[in-house]
Amino acid sequence: MTSRYALVAIPMAAFGLGYLVAPKEQLDSEVQYTGIMTTETQKVLSATVESLRSENKMLVFAYKGSVTVESKTQYRIPGTDRYLPGVEGVQTLVVPFVNNYYLDLSKLTLADISYNEQEGRVTVRLPAVEMGDVAFQPERAVIINNGLLTFSQATVDDLMRKSYGSARRAAIAQAQQPGMKQQAQKNAVANIQTYFEIPLRIVGQPDVKVVATF
Repeated sequence: MTSRYALVAIPMAAFGLGYLVAPKEQLDSEVQYTGIMTTETQKVLSATVESLRSENKMLVFAYKGSVTVESKTQYRIPGTDRYLPGVEGVQTLVVPFVNNYYLDLSKLTLADISYNEQEGRVTVRLPAVEMGDVAFQPERAVIINNGLLTFSQATVDDLMRKSYGSARRAAIAQAQQPGMKQQAQKNAVANIQTYFEIPLRIVGQPDVKVVATF
């Protein structure tokens, strides 16, 4: 089995001013004055969290790759469930795929946000990055059926099921490489920091530093 892949970083979508049109009554009821945290800053952070939560899942990284697998099976006699012993069919499948990585923003709460006014720093604790399911692109697949397979569609179908099962396992193994997760986390940190920095700048706090961590 061989493989090749390409990495695609996901650019962050422009952050809208959702917090400005968020339900004020709900946000005001959630705001509590704690120590040196100003009420205005807390309102902005609370509204930003609610805006992010409404997005549900944020796509932070997409991994594009392809896998090549080879499957074998005994030749299936057309129109029957019987196989010819010792007569094998071989199928080679080359199929590209995409695997996405997400942040489940519904898990983000105000409890994950802390603000140190003296240091001018907001800290955001992020939920774990989640990997989505493998999305094959069968329209771009290359399938090579060898030998007697060309005379038995049933055998071809048997091998297709085996080939795609093997391809899925190989694709997941590719997408789970440490470098993939690290890139997804890096993108997630950059995206979330920007999401929080923009509204803080708008309310006149451009010097507040946002630090997102896992």
